[in-house]
Amino acid sequence: MIIKPLKLQTRFSYSISFFILIIVTFAGILFYFTISDALQTQLGKRALYLAETTADRGDVLAAFKTENPSEALQKISINIMNTTEAAYVVIGNEDGIRYSHPVTDRIGKPMVGDDNDRALLGGESYISIAEGSLGESIRGKAPVFDTDGTILGVVSIGYLTSEMDNLFSQYLDNIFYIMMVALIIGIFGSIFLSRSIKRQIFNLEPNEIANLFTEKNALIESVREAIITVNHKGEITTLNNAAAKILHLSDKDSVIGESIELHVPNTHLLEVLTDGRKQLDKPMIINGNEVIVNRVPMKVKGNIVGAVASFRLQSEIDHLAIELSQVKQYTEALRAQTHEFNNILYTISGLIQLNASDEALSIIHKEVQGQSSLTQFIRNHVKDPFLNGLIIGFFNRARELKVKLIFDEDSYLETLPENIEKSLIISIMGNLLTNAFEEVEKNKDRPPIVRLFIFDNGEEILIEVEDTGNGLAQEKLEVLFSENISTKDSKFRGYGLRKVISSVHDLNGTLALGEGDLGGALFIVSISKGGFVENAGDRSINYRG
Repeated sequence: MIIKPLKLQTRFSYSISFFILIIVTFAGILFYFTISDALQTQLGKRALYLAETTADRGDVLAAFKTENPSEALQKISINIMNTTEAAYVVIGNEDGIRYSHPVTDRIGKPMVGDDNDRALLGGESYISIAEGSLGESIRGKAPVFDTDGTILGVVSIGYLTSEMDNLFSQYLDNIFYIMMVALIIGIFGSIFLSRSIKRQIFNLEPNEIANLFTEKNALIESVREAIITVNHKGEITTLNNAAAKILHLSDKDSVIGESIELHVPNTHLLEVLTDGRKQLDKPMIINGNEVIVNRVPMKVKGNIVGAVASFRLQSEIDHLAIELSQVKQYTEALRAQTHEFNNILYTISGLIQLNASDEALSIIHKEVQGQSSLTQFIRNHVKDPFLNGLIIGFFNRARELKVKLIFDEDSYLETLPENIEKSLIISIMGNLLTNAFEEVEKNKDRPPIVRLFIFDNGEEILIEVEDTGNGLAQEKLEVLFSENISTKDSKFRGYGLRKVISSVHDLNGTLALGEGDLGGALFIVSISKGGFVENAGDRSINYRG
């Protein structure tokens, strides 16, 4: 039999009720003993007071000097007992022999309890608890003094402890009722409190909270983006290893609870905490690293309780963009080639149906010879297979766009060294050619021509892309390399030139821009064969008129 664990609310209610029961029981017992103590003290003081006032009475002193003191003292004792509800009033002489007693037969006999010495010998008035002839009692004792100070006897007035227990039992009923009321109030309070706590933790059980906590930690550590969360005070509550790496923290737990401004001075998370607005894809610098940041507020029932920032290095995003650009360029090249060959196949199919076999064979031979010649020419001048494929693809794309692509016959390039990132070279060449194709389509006054020149002089690699487009206006040249501007109309354009600049920077190269012999723009890229130098300090990008 499988026993299901109790729910959090039930366990919470049971636990609090149990503790309240213990507390109420303990308080009741403590209250009982406190009351008992107080009653006992008060009865003792009352007995002592009655004994002292009785010993000071003139009729009592006068009775001691008569021939039969018992006759008068017994009447006085009975009267005091009736008026004070004392259990007994006993008056004895200096030898402790009773002159009065509630039981008449015991008059003339010694007083019981052996506690008269302090009164008869020392002349003290005091309270004692002793076993008497009527049972255990709380008694007040006071000596009876003659006018000359001689001790004539002792007065003992007491209350039986058995009667006091009956009095205590009356209070015990009241204490029990108070305990029950307190317990019921505590139980209802625990139920209300447990429900309130359950609502605050979104009705989750402890194991569910533990699982969510584990999943959250695993999630933020599994993503490559750096993640930092802060509370409403701007104090760091969570960060993953990626964030600790960017912030140069050896122990990420050491910064928990510290202000985000101590570690990211230029943070804008506090603005998000104030206005509650998202900030998406915002560039910033953290410890010298360019990052792209997303900032989102965390809200509970409409109230901002914190904010989360996720950010990633700009270099990683650029690398992904370059790879996507390569895939797009290869896809476009293959599409263009497929489209072109489909047109040729349709033409050949039509000629065959028209029984024009000679013309069909002529087209086939011409196409095979032209493609073979182009492929062989490119292979002879460019030894790197990646660039071969890219150039051939752009030739097919140019043919589809009715653009004349000229590959300079003086071009020559060996296989790229391993220390040069090929993807960056491909990104530079692909974006420059794509932009050139689009520019020549705009200028209807000149034939659409694009020239490509690649040369390896042993120390550096030169790439020139020239077109017959409209060129770049002077005012755009002045800000081209400092802003992500576009010379095109679509809001998604302009990224190509920006990627060219970024890739040239990453390769520690230079980019010159001016007007070429074809009348349009001329881009000249120079890449040192020394290879990739990250964050190089002396990289020049300029333009020429």
